Amino acid sequence: MKNILLGLFLTTLIISCDKEIKFKISEPEKVLSGFQFTEGPNWIEDGTLIFSDIPANKVYKWNPDSTGAEIFLDSSGNSNGIESMPDGTIILAQHSGRVSRVLESNELEAIITEYQGKRFNSPNDLAIRSDGTIYFTDPPFGVAEEDRELSFAGVFLINKAGELKLVYDGFSSPNGITFSPDESQLYVSDSETGNIMSFEMLASGDLTIEQLFANVGAVTDNGGADGLITDADGRLYTTGPNGLIVFDKKGTKLDQVQFNEQITNLEWKNGDNLNEILYVTAATSVYEINVNK
Repeated sequence: MKNILLGLFLTTLIISCDKEIKFKISEPEKVLSGFQFTEGPNWIEDGTLIFSDIPANKVYKWNPDSTGAEIFLDSSGNSNGIESMPDGTIILAQHSGRVSRVLESNELEAIITEYQGKRFNSPNDLAIRSDGTIYFTDPPFGVAEEDRELSFAGVFLINKAGELKLVYDGFSSPNGITFSPDESQLYVSDSETGNIMSFEMLASGDLTIEQLFANVGAVTDNGGADGLITDADGRLYTTGPNGLIVFDKKGTKLDQVQFNEQITNLEWKNGDNLNEILYVTAATSVYEINVNK
C-alpha cells in the first residue's frame, strides 16, 4: 500500500512539475511598426485591434488579415489606455486630462474631466468591471509640472451612475491596472518603484487589504512597470523595464521575455478564450506572442 501511495505521489509530482516546465511564452513577432509610441491595445466588436499612438494624437485600427493599420481616431486627446464597456462602447484614458467615450459618430464625449474642481494629471490606463464600473490610473506622466492641479497621483473609479470616487492615493506613479478573472482582486503597477500591488475589491467598488504582489524593477531607459493583464487561470502578465514577465497567482515568476525596445501594454487576441495569443504594444511597434500553457 505504501508503494502504491508513493507511486501516486511521484506521478502527481512529475505531472505538476511538467506542467510548470511547459508554461512558456514565445519570442515576440513584430506585426506592425513605424509608430511614435503605442499603447492601450484593445479588441473591438468587429474583430479588429485598436491602439493609441500617444504623441501622434491618434488611435489606429488593425485587422490581422491586413498588411497595415489605418487611422481610427485622428484626434484622440493623446489617448493612452483603451477599454470597452460591456455594451461595446469604447472608453479612452487621455493624457489631455479626461476619460472619454467614443460615440457612434466616432466623436469623443468626455465622461469626467476633474476631481473636486481640479483637472486630472494624465489619465493613463483603464480596467472596466463586468457591471460597467470604470477604474483608471492618473499618474503625472503627460502633464507639465506647472500645469498640475492635483498634489497626488490617484486610482479612481466611475460607477454606473457616472459618479467619480478616489479609491487609492498611495502610489507615486500608478500605471497599469487589471482585475483577477473573478474580479475579486484589482492589480495596479507603480512605475516609480516597480511594485505591483493587489487589492481586494468590495461589492461597492472600494479597495481593501493592500498587498505587494510582485516587483518588476525600478524605472530604466526601458520605462517602468506598465501594462497588466490576467489569464483565465489567474496568471498575471506585465510589461516593464525588464520586458514581459508572467507571474502565477501567488506572485512567483514563471517566465520572462526581453524586447529590443520599451514595451507598454498587452491584450489577448479577440475571441481567444484559451488565452494563447497575446498582443503587446511598444515604443514603435506592435508584437504578437504565443503562450504555451
